[in-house]
Amino acid sequence: VQLQASGGGLAQAGGSMRLSCAASGGTFSDYAMGWFRQAPGKEREFVAAITWSGLHFYYQDSVKDRFTISRDDDNNTVFLQMNSLKPEDTAVYYCSAGYFDGRNSYNPTYWGQGTQVTVSS
Repeated sequence: VQLQASGGGLAQAGGSMRLSCAASGGTFSDYAMGWFRQAPGKEREFVAAITWSGLHFYYQDSVKDRFTISRDDDNNTVFLQMNSLKPEDTAVYYCSAGYFDGRNSYNPTYWGQGTQVTVSS
């Protein structure tokens, strides 16, 4: 599975941005999809994930009620709508394809290249 993320850029605090991730080379609807981010000097962290069915969503606490993950299986694309952006959301954002294990923990298997999101104060 190949993943291509896009939509990053510069936004002001309080603004919005939507990231997209197009998948190819596999059966998109078979995979759960997730977003991670990595800020300078920090480890990569989980942001959000959506089940293969699109019926269940999981978010990092710091982005709940601000970010929304969604998927379009007809176009093999996963989205991350980011609202009320904060400077601490600045990071390189990575999309992934993977699965949920028996503990409802998202496990990424494939990674896309990152897209930079910068939020100015």
